[in-house]
Amino acid sequence: MNQRALIAAAAASLLSTMLVATPAVAQEKEKCYGIAKAGMNDCANLSGTHSCAGQSKVSDEANEWKYVAKGTCASMKGMTADQAKMMKGKPMMDKKS
Repeated sequence: MNQRALIAAAAASLLSTMLVATPAVAQEKEKCYGIAKAGMNDCANLSGTHSCAGQSKVSDEANEWKYVAKGTCASMKGMTADQAKMMKGKPMMDKKS
C-alpha cells in the first residue's frame, strides 16, 4: 500500500469515527431553560432578541437556556422548551437570582 492510500484510509477512518461519536455526545445533553445566569446562556433565546451565546441580560430568565446533562434539568428547577414558551413574559418566582 503506498503512502497516499494509507493516509487516505487513516483520514476516512478518523472521519467515520467522528461521525459516529458525535450523535452520542449530543444525546447526553439537553437544553434547560430558566437556569442560565446573566451572560452565561448557550445560544439564541426563545423570544429572538439575540442569537448568540453570552448575551442574556438577566439571570434565570425563562427564555434563556444552557446545555445540561440529560435528565438533570428538572432537578435544577429548569424547564423544557415547551414549558419555557408557556412562561414567556412571566418572572421565575421560585428561583434565587
